[in-house]
Amino acid sequence: MSNAVNNGVWSGTWVAERLGVELVGDDTLTGMLGLALRRNPKRAHLLVSHVLGKHVPQSPTVVHGHGLALGHRVRALLGADAADAVVLGYAETATGLGHSVADGLGGAPYLHSTRRPVAGVATAGGFEESHSHATSHLLLPEDPALLVGDGPLVLVDDEFSTGNTVLNTVRDLHARYPRRRYVVVALVDMRSAADAGRLEDFAREIGARVDLVAAASGTVRLPEGVLEKGQALVASHEASVEGATGSTPGARGTARPAPTGPHPDENLSHPVRVDLGWPQGLPDGGRHGFTQAHREALDAALPGMGARLAEAIPEGASRVLVLGFEELMYAPLRLARELEHLVPAEVRYSTTTRSPVLAVDDPGYAIRSRIVFPAHDDPADGPGERYAYNVAGAGFDAVVAVVDSVADTAALHAPDGLLATLAAHIPHVVLAVVPSYVPAPLYVPDLPEESPMLPEPLRGPAFSSYPPEEVGWLLQDLSDVTLEAPTEEREEAIQSGGAHYAESLPVEYQPSDQYQRLFHAALETSAARIAQAVGVVTETVIAERSPRPVLVSLARAGTPVGVLMRRWARYRHGLDLPHYAVSIVRGRGIDANALRWLAAHHDPRDVVFVDGWTGKGAITRELAAAIEEFEAAGGAAGFDPEIAVLADPGSCVRTYGTREDFLIPSACLNSTVSGLISRTVLRADLVGPDDFHGAKFYRELAGADVSVAFLDAVAARFDEVADAVAGAVKELLAADRTPTWEGWAAVERISEEYGIHDVNLVKPGVGETTRVLLRRVPWKILARAGAGADLDHVRLLAEQRGVPVEEVGELPYTCVGLIHPQYTRGATGADGRAVSV
Repeated sequence: MSNAVNNGVWSGTWVAERLGVELVGDDTLTGMLGLALRRNPKRAHLLVSHVLGKHVPQSPTVVHGHGLALGHRVRALLGADAADAVVLGYAETATGLGHSVADGLGGAPYLHSTRRPVAGVATAGGFEESHSHATSHLLLPEDPALLVGDGPLVLVDDEFSTGNTVLNTVRDLHARYPRRRYVVVALVDMRSAADAGRLEDFAREIGARVDLVAAASGTVRLPEGVLEKGQALVASHEASVEGATGSTPGARGTARPAPTGPHPDENLSHPVRVDLGWPQGLPDGGRHGFTQAHREALDAALPGMGARLAEAIPEGASRVLVLGFEELMYAPLRLARELEHLVPAEVRYSTTTRSPVLAVDDPGYAIRSRIVFPAHDDPADGPGERYAYNVAGAGFDAVVAVVDSVADTAALHAPDGLLATLAAHIPHVVLAVVPSYVPAPLYVPDLPEESPMLPEPLRGPAFSSYPPEEVGWLLQDLSDVTLEAPTEEREEAIQSGGAHYAESLPVEYQPSDQYQRLFHAALETSAARIAQAVGVVTETVIAERSPRPVLVSLARAGTPVGVLMRRWARYRHGLDLPHYAVSIVRGRGIDANALRWLAAHHDPRDVVFVDGWTGKGAITRELAAAIEEFEAAGGAAGFDPEIAVLADPGSCVRTYGTREDFLIPSACLNSTVSGLISRTVLRADLVGPDDFHGAKFYRELAGADVSVAFLDAVAARFDEVADAVAGAVKELLAADRTPTWEGWAAVERISEEYGIHDVNLVKPGVGETTRVLLRRVPWKILARAGAGADLDHVRLLAEQRGVPVEEVGELPYTCVGLIHPQYTRGATGADGRAVSV
């Protein structure tokens, strides 16, 4: 029964003769498929694959090989784009096939849909399978960015019939995470002539390329009234079985008679349990994502696990079945393939299923027998019966039942459960339990019932010029609001107390050609230096803060740094770290709603706040006070307020890439190096109590945008600095990094010496000085004597704005920008009220 043909008879003749169903295709198609009938109000017939490993036991090498071959074809089709592909498989039948396609693609990241909700894991999407008996599919990636990238998305199902399932999926995902290319993969393409053109029309509709790859193709010709005739045939056949057996049709047992007499195994209710030695932390499948690192860990562990199973197979066994469990297809498949090389017996592989199919013991019918048992996963992803087909009466001497730990329940071991039902038909039963993977850490937030629903993060290209997977902005889009005001007017309002600096935006500085050339020259000179600092701070975070940190950059200066840290983690460790950008405002604190969103989706203990650099440490202190206030007000506990920065010249933090004060080119520009996003805005008439802080997306500046070019230039140096990073991190982790706050002391001293008497008007460091020249009304620039190219852009900006540059001997920073302190009078309008700019 494991072959496509039983005694020379195609396993679709029984259905074809009785219903007039015709399978049109070549020998490849009829060799891969048989026909059966099912209890389903939407479609009576079922295409039964002989190479999928679901309903028909098959050689695991054959099953895996078909998926590998399809993956190889997709890899050839995509060419260089294959390196960025992500594979999505469909529950339940195609979870193992999709995994195998990802293997053939060269180890692409893999995710499959699921019907089992998992507490604490956010849903990244969902769709309906219109012809199925169980329609709702969930997408539960551990890393939300898995589905966000611009690379090709490869969607894998066992058959492509109407195309509805694929179109529903693509429509849902494309609305959330648009991309330019999709590839649909199936064992068989069974579309009708009417459905053949839908894929091309849909591709034009969404503006993306959609390809189709299938191992075989053909059509099913269905006569008029076939659904009603099929339903009547199923009812008639089940009634005859009920009358012959005196039991409910198919309730327990098989269309073939069970063996009679004493069973050879005296411990019928106690199968042999094998401890696989499954590697800790290795996912049991692709429900939450499966990466190349996971694949390598599984490959390394398989020989040992296979050997443990081989020891449990009795001597003399000639035919062995490895039986997987519903969505758990890939792990049993790989174990079966390993066992195939270790035991002399013929090894076959299939899995249990939730699909109710009629069993008929006829060589011309694809489902010769079935066993029926209660659902046994806890919580069950759907109540009722479960089935295993073509297992009873198939001559198996031993069966290895492979389930995940969620399914290792009392129901599994019950007198009418799967194990006892198997034991009634197969002499030797082995149980292997794979630990159910739960994304770590599993975090279920304890939120008050009245917590308002907060929107999902904004992402490019709709908001910002960064690719959508690089960062999610926990902000609201204020692009249509006029917020800009002249610099001098803003400065007067800010210093007089008439308005807070976060209530308006400066007019975006548009750099001259000379300044643009200076930026690119500075980037070329400093890219390797920045890359090393990125590597050092990222490695320090992973070593000390969390092995899978959630990066939360402080918009907007921290955002390019957060993106680069995310890129380093992927480059060096294969990690796809979540990255978000949030608003923090001096004197007003961090966006509490953003913190609430983070706490609802991630464990606060994994959150690492990221900024570009420290000056005098004002934001460091602001964040610490804001987190304390958030927790005191009943917010989630566990956020660590210590910022990780690229450069810490002020000696304000313990986690940094360097403490040198050098030019970071992202400080040279405004939005055009920060994803075209403005500085954040907090104004009572625009930001309500349940809103994120706001920002603008300057789409009109796309022609001058260098945001991605900056990231790419730095990331291109990662290989060059990898060894230096490793050495620097080793030294750093052993060093005393206690903050000295020497920057703050220097700022207080300068404030007194120059008669400013307001430390907020003293902006230390290259980055802060640049900001003064771009956004505020500068008074003068203090430059450390002997400072070189790091200050070329500062000198140019100062010259353009007529600001004197004063060289001083002792300065802990390369330079310091002083804001003009002349705006001390009250700023009033014509009606005498304070001006709000």
